Amino acid sequence: MLIGSIADDFTGASDLANTLAKRGMRTTLFVGVPEGGFLPCEAGVIALKTRSNPVDEAVSQSLAGLAALRGAGAQQIIFKYCSTFDSTKEGNIGPVADALLAALKAPAAIVCPAFPTNKRTIYRGHLFVGDKLLNESGMERHPLTPMVDANIARWLSFQSQNRIGLIALETVRQGVEAVRAALTEAIRRNEKLIVCDATSDEDLFTLGHAVKGMALVTGGSGIALGLPDNFAEVGKASGGATLAAPKGPAIALSGSCSIATAGQVARHAQGAPAFQLDVEAILAGNQSVADLLVWLSGEAGKAALPLVYSTADAGAVAALQAKHGGTKVAHAIEAFFSTLAQTLVARGYRRVITAGGETSSAIVSALGITAMGIGPEIDPGVPVVISEGTPRLALALKSGNFGAPDFFVKALATIDAMPQDGG
Repeated sequence: MLIGSIADDFTGASDLANTLAKRGMRTTLFVGVPEGGFLPCEAGVIALKTRSNPVDEAVSQSLAGLAALRGAGAQQIIFKYCSTFDSTKEGNIGPVADALLAALKAPAAIVCPAFPTNKRTIYRGHLFVGDKLLNESGMERHPLTPMVDANIARWLSFQSQNRIGLIALETVRQGVEAVRAALTEAIRRNEKLIVCDATSDEDLFTLGHAVKGMALVTGGSGIALGLPDNFAEVGKASGGATLAAPKGPAIALSGSCSIATAGQVARHAQGAPAFQLDVEAILAGNQSVADLLVWLSGEAGKAALPLVYSTADAGAVAALQAKHGGTKVAHAIEAFFSTLAQTLVARGYRRVITAGGETSSAIVSALGITAMGIGPEIDPGVPVVISEGTPRLALALKSGNFGAPDFFVKALATIDAMPQDGG
């Protein structure tokens, strides 16, 4: 293994794995730390569910992932988090980065969640979503990790025990050697987590080339654009393989409440059967998976891609959280989707398209998936993934904020266009 990564959620892990595979590395996505060791690969990505866990749990699970990746020979570690830096004032990005730095005895690591292809850019240390500051983009209303400050360096300073630095865009634009010199100077000042501006893919390539040889890199999937070049140039990376998709019925499951996903759900519901979950009824025990099975036994089950969703607007989500508590609501929705996915796969469904990091994490864990191969890209940051083991499943694990308005239809079309097998 050349590059090993620890990702704080499942959609982010598939996003990073997609980037590494597209850049020519034979990449495998692992669900949790594999107990039986890693399948052979050049880039191994461990998907954890630590984004909104208690800090101690996030740190301990991340350190376990690090130990496994180092044991497999990984020469460089990526700590991958969301391109909108999803975290609270307490963590978990800062504490996990601190712990990884200490375990690796690394002098510093860069911090760069930028993903310009999806309109996430960093300028003067401030994270933008399109032309809006992060805290004016809708992320300030996120139900679990509300981002109320766009200044990544400042937000990180609340979370980390280390000194935070910044490499400005004009330095990045001067090229690889200028960035390396700036990193050396930052380390001299004892700055251990160094936020880097980036507004284009070219900036990310520059940063990726500049951190050649650094033990730890942190960021969104975009930071991995330039990293494979550091190995390919010496003839080590050999590229990926073509995967086949299993045949079988498809289902879309959406638990995200992001603005992007809300639009995708509304669009898909115009032309396909869609069932909106009643969260109050679920909490009261008055709505169950059996109700969904009845719905799917009718005309909905004959459609190419029926949709089940809990997606709701920010006001409705806030009201539910105020009444029942955010953790209780989140766990109830995740448990419902997990049981539904298990039931549908047992009944022969082989294509599962999900929206939302927490939803995707819960579903993949419930299905007992341990490793996935990386297939074609649906939209930037979202590939088809094919599970190992039996039954084989084709999945699309979409971050809430990613994807085109017609994402659900595009996802199924991308799976259909792959070589097909019987699963």
